[in-house]
Parts: sequence; structure tokens; C-alpha cells
Amino acid sequence: MAAIAAGRNDAYLRSYADQVRAYRHAVIIGFAPEMNGSWDSWGWHHTSPATWKAGWRHVVTVFRRQGASNVTWLWTVNAAENSSTGPINEWWPGANYVTWVGIDGYYFYSASTFVSTFGATVNQVRALTRKPILLSETAIGQVAGQAAKIPDLFSGVQAAQALGFVWFDQTQNEGIFHQNWRLEGNSAAVDAFRHQLQAYSS
Repeated sequence: MAAIAAGRNDAYLRSYADQVRAYRHAVIIGFAPEMNGSWDSWGWHHTSPATWKAGWRHVVTVFRRQGASNVTWLWTVNAAENSSTGPINEWWPGANYVTWVGIDGYYFYSASTFVSTFGATVNQVRALTRKPILLSETAIGQVAGQAAKIPDLFSGVQAAQALGFVWFDQTQNEGIFHQNWRLEGNSAAVDAFRHQLQAYSS
């Protein structure tokens, strides 16, 4: 992030921005996400918030200078998870550098709800900005009671006045934090999802 902020990757960034501009359609870019977590090199305990913010602002600035005005900048945090995530306000780069706010979070447990998963983070975001919120990566695990919890996810999105959500439709089998997130193969979940989607769209 320090190298990015210092302009050492500008040739690549300009080339990328030129291609995005030439595409002429809307593009969402979420750069260096979940920085309030400790699992990535650009995140908490590895890169300082000041350095991260400088890198983010530099990327946005380069794209704007190249005329890539078709970019929606998605500033993405991980849902607050007690001691495993840092305070998101320290990573806020400023309203001029953000279009939407993304929140990544999952229903891991049978007791998981929209409020327990996203409520605290939505409140923290709203203390920073009124920018639109997108649940940029989410799913309900089959261990968590996937089919039964789908209505709660949809109603939570509506109650939070979020833009919507992106479902992480992957099969993982590595414990509670990496369980089977796919809807396929779970007919009750597919039916529940279709029903909620139809009601949500109407």
C-alpha cells in the first residue's frame, strides 16, 4: 500500500483505468477489501490505516485523472467480529473517495441473524456516512440453517435500506467459518430464495 501511495504502480493503474474507461459501462471496484481484518497483508496489524488510506486515495485519484468516471468505488469492510476486527472508522478515506460502502459477513451459527451479523457494522458505517450500503459478500451456511434464515437476510437488507447483497455461492468444507454456502443441492433453500426474491422484486 505504501508503494501504491508513492506512485510506484502508476503505469499499471493508468493502463487499467484506460481499459475501464474504454469499456464505457458501469464498473464496481472494491480495492484492498476487509482492511479492518488481520488476514490480509494490507489489513489491520499489518498496514497502518494512514498508509492504507493513502493507497486507496491514490488509486481513486489516478483513475479519475485518466477519465474513468464510470467507476463505482466500493469501500469494503468485514462485519465487526469482536476482537478479530479493528475499528472501521480508522480506515475511512473520506466521502470524496467512496461511492458505496461494502460489508462482508456470513451467518455462521444457528443463532446468527441479520442483526447479530451486520447490525453493529451498519451502525458504525452510518456514524461515518450516508453512502449506500451493499452486502458485498455474504451467505448463510447450511450449518446455520440456510433455508430458515433466508427470509431474515432479505428482511434485514430491506430494514437497513441496503442496495442488496452478493451471495458467496461456494462449497467449502473446512469448519464453521468455511462451510457449504451453496444454494444448489438444498431444495428448501432454493425455494426460500426464489420466494423471497420474487417478493423483494415486486
